[in-house]
Amino acid sequence: MSEFGNVLMSWRQRVSPAEVGLPAGGVRRTRGLRREELAALAGMSVDDVVRLEQGRARHPSPQLLGALSRALRLSEQERDHLYLMAGAAPPPRTDVPRHIPPGVQRMTDRLGDVPVAVYSAAWDILQWNPLWAALLGDPSSYRGDDANLVWRHFMHGHATIEFSPAHEEEFASDLAADLRSAHARYVTDAALTALVARLRSASPAFAAHWDSGRIAQHRSSRKTVTGSAAGPITVDCDVLTVPGNDLRMVVYTAVPGSGDASRLALLRVAALQASPG
Repeated sequence: MSEFGNVLMSWRQRVSPAEVGLPAGGVRRTRGLRREELAALAGMSVDDVVRLEQGRARHPSPQLLGALSRALRLSEQERDHLYLMAGAAPPPRTDVPRHIPPGVQRMTDRLGDVPVAVYSAAWDILQWNPLWAALLGDPSSYRGDDANLVWRHFMHGHATIEFSPAHEEEFASDLAADLRSAHARYVTDAALTALVARLRSASPAFAAHWDSGRIAQHRSSRKTVTGSAAGPITVDCDVLTVPGNDLRMVVYTAVPGSGDASRLALLRVAALQASPG
């Protein structure tokens, strides 16, 4: 077994199911997470985990290493060590931060009563809870640019979310302006620069907002999600910035005692029943 495999197994065994929002599942033959649990959390196959731990997988991709770092609740220093052991360069400090600190991950796990997701400063979705997936669809199905909120909004629209016409224009303007602010902070991030170029080329609406030169941050808003299994749910959307990491926690809440709150609670029960374990 390689040093990479030894450390990966050790870090897997130190994470309890409760830490990642999973039930203990009765008698367990292994400490910490099972291989299949780590695979599910990192969006990879069990066979991939086995090969990595046995030292049979050479040069795992930076995307896979990032997913493992988040699934294992690694600190930034531990994440960098994981990259180096895999023969990969750790993410530069000048790039958009995509690492989620353990404390932010714990908050996401604990806030099970409301839909919560964590985004990068470039609006790439990084983590979400089961209620978010139940309300808006499972982000694990996103591929490539579709994991970016700005890309999805300008390229695919929002078929299951209703805005007023005035708010829709404001929302689009805020997204483009917020992305411009991120691009100014992380001007050497090649992935972000390429995303902006693709958006400007593919979406005249985005290009118009970008060329306006407006600088802003995405604001709180109210919207109605029409595609949930529980029916239409009107929610308030608040965006919280994580100090020191430039991450965004997006939280949806419904007015207490309202029919929307009741439908959100019903959806939460369905999401818990559908969760593995």
